[in-house]
Amino acid sequence: MNLATKKWVFLKISSVILLPLMFWFIINFVNVYDNDYLEVVKFFTTPASKFLFSLFIIFAYFFSSLTISEVFEDYIADDKIKYVANRLLFISAIIIPILTIIFLFNLN
Repeated sequence: MNLATKKWVFLKISSVILLPLMFWFIINFVNVYDNDYLEVVKFFTTPASKFLFSLFIIFAYFFSSLTISEVFEDYIADDKIKYVANRLLFISAIIIPILTIIFLFNLN
């Protein structure tokens, strides 16, 4: 299987996993939107919310990094710039979810 096929398969799998997580997040976001800070913190400190939101963040960044890398492949002609842009994208797609999850699990 070549790289383009692997990207396509990962994109489809991540989108299928992301759909129910997105519905869960939207429904809960609407429920906690008008609440005060303590209610929002209370929501994010439950173990189920921590786990599901962590999965949502991981798959959202994975999905977005795959789609943005395809844009880089299509619109950046210089291979060196394309390589650097893809590396920075993938590094940020790893670091930002990790920092978000660490912050979420340290939330009390």
